[in-house]
Amino acid sequence: MSKIAVTLRNPVSKGDMLTYYIKPNDNQLARDWVAALKIELQKNSELEKNYCWHGWPKTQRNLDYLASELSKHASRIWAFNELGVWQSFGLEPFDIRTNYTIDDIMIPITGIDEDGKRGGGPNHDVMNIVHNYFEHLQGTVENLSPYYKLATPEVKYSIRQINNLCHEIETLCLSIRKEHYAPDWVRPSQITTFLNARRYNLKNEHREGFAINGYDRRFAHVYMHWTQIGKTLIEVFRDEGAPQLDQATCDAITHLQYYSGEFDVEWGRDVIYGKHSWHTKDQDAFTAWLRREGYDPSNVNLSLGYLELGHVDLESSFGTHDPYKIWDMMSDKLDIYSIEIDGVKAVYDYSWADEDYEQRQINYLMPGYNSHNV
Repeated sequence: MSKIAVTLRNPVSKGDMLTYYIKPNDNQLARDWVAALKIELQKNSELEKNYCWHGWPKTQRNLDYLASELSKHASRIWAFNELGVWQSFGLEPFDIRTNYTIDDIMIPITGIDEDGKRGGGPNHDVMNIVHNYFEHLQGTVENLSPYYKLATPEVKYSIRQINNLCHEIETLCLSIRKEHYAPDWVRPSQITTFLNARRYNLKNEHREGFAINGYDRRFAHVYMHWTQIGKTLIEVFRDEGAPQLDQATCDAITHLQYYSGEFDVEWGRDVIYGKHSWHTKDQDAFTAWLRREGYDPSNVNLSLGYLELGHVDLESSFGTHDPYKIWDMMSDKLDIYSIEIDGVKAVYDYSWADEDYEQRQINYLMPGYNSHNV
């Protein structure tokens, strides 16, 4: 199978570029993914550049910027709430916090987190509330919230952004913490998503990958992007402290049903069950919790893990396998300029820092927004 060429560029000095190459796995999932990716490239689908590079501690999308963006989108939602549109349709007024600073979203490095451990991570109390805002306002793919259906395109976009920003803030806080305490374990990643990407039903053959890979992550390996809304079992286990599940929580849990041409690249070091004691301990505790709550950990329909699609050819891409050298080469080029495979190429000559970027995305999403009105 042909390699996929991903060209990055420096968003400030746009002539400064770097190309790396993805070698897809030789299995049906990878072949189906490549076919889906080609369709997105042929359509020249809009690349979601404001939700692409996560956990890179030195980035122009720093915590000041992310806190400001979160405040902007929450304020837009609140202003729409004040118009009374939702209330006129019998919905309860929606109360959302509108101002966030670094001190709100991250526990200081010198502080102590909620478990009495060293500080520096995300403020989970605040971030969980932000994510709850999103879940309430958006609903699920199969059952969109009436709040979302009644919102203007600009407010729909802001609802999407508070979710994106919540996850980006959490990963950045964690990597800033790691850079301070354990720089080997910084967790940079790449999440390559397209607006309105076509989704396909996940096949039983694809699901076997969950049993093979589980929750292991390997440096420079490529994984299927999770292309649906809703909390997974592992997120409930980690975020809510292995709770006893009630019906409401069970109803909110989603198992992966779809795949697309989207993909994630793990740029952090390997995390392997049986090799890293903390990961092994976490996974054993997760398995015990699943059994306690009546789930079969071997059931691939529960989507427990990551579906691996391939890996980056490090030698031909960077001339080294050293993560530090590769991070250094990439860190000032966190902007995807083009993606190409088998002569099919799409160029993305725009950036999240462009003045018209938000309106460009809203315009691209408009057909979907209009189809979801009440």
